[in-house]
Amino acid sequence: MPEPIVTVAILTYNGEEYLERILQQLRRQRLDGGFEVLVIDSGSTDATLDIVRRHPEVRLHEIPNSEFGHGKTRNLAARLARGEFIAYLTHDAVPTNEDWLRELIAPFAMDERIVAVMGKQVPRPGCFPLLKYEIKGVFAGFGPDFGTSVFYKDESMSDEGTLGALGFYSDVNSAARRRFLLEQIPYRDVRYAEDQLFGRDVIEAGYRKAYAPRAAVEHSNDLTLAEYGRRIFDETVGLRQIGFPIPRMSRASQLRLTLRGIVGDSLRILRDRDYSWRRKLYWLVANPAFQVRKWRSYRASTLVDLADEGAIRAGSLEHSRKRAS
Repeated sequence: MPEPIVTVAILTYNGEEYLERILQQLRRQRLDGGFEVLVIDSGSTDATLDIVRRHPEVRLHEIPNSEFGHGKTRNLAARLARGEFIAYLTHDAVPTNEDWLRELIAPFAMDERIVAVMGKQVPRPGCFPLLKYEIKGVFAGFGPDFGTSVFYKDESMSDEGTLGALGFYSDVNSAARRRFLLEQIPYRDVRYAEDQLFGRDVIEAGYRKAYAPRAAVEHSNDLTLAEYGRRIFDETVGLRQIGFPIPRMSRASQLRLTLRGIVGDSLRILRDRDYSWRRKLYWLVANPAFQVRKWRSYRASTLVDLADEGAIRAGSLEHSRKRAS
């Protein structure tokens, strides 16, 4: 078979809920040139492998769960890939249209210094309001939906806060030049936040990354209230572990941010045309609990001793899921 332009790599672990939709959407992609789909599964025990085997065009590579790492498994995908570019999807990120892949790799043709591209994420219809508004706000900050934004470092950008904002990156829906990953800057093998660290490494090394808003996927984590708190803990501890400067949070700050979040979300819920009045009333009652859990977990993550592995495991969502499996 001719060499594909792009390899779409999907990392799966018990991803049966959305995987069939993802693979069907990939079949519909309109791209000048070929692409391949590579699934790397890390020990699924649900119907994930059965779904993959129903799609003979998909290459499947299996690894034990103990060998999975957010960074090192993405590097493995780059080594196994055949395309000039590699596009990454998590097993719950569903492309929203037939031009997703074309739009995701389009920025590479703009400038050879662009080595990584991040696509847009759109919250699922059933996403709880706090997360829905956070996702919309984060991606709105990268630029308008009709254009492509390019991020790079210049001499005026030297403080940690600016570099952190410039380096923001999510590999839920992303693409990179494969040779760049193999020969220049690979993902680092860290416990969490490998994508944020990769984005910062790219910017600090003088390369450029782009945001492609028309390359959108439907994605928001399906989490219970307790799982959401643990997710916040994982994300914040992960950022601290890779060196992001996150100050300790006081109880007064926790209370202030909780109240501000409840009021802000409540106003947004009342104005939200996606919700019926019955649903608005439900979320006005239920959503404040997510704000309480968010800032309680965030404060705990700023106070935990990074050398205390037991305390980190006790608060971790990822650790609880591995323990349950």
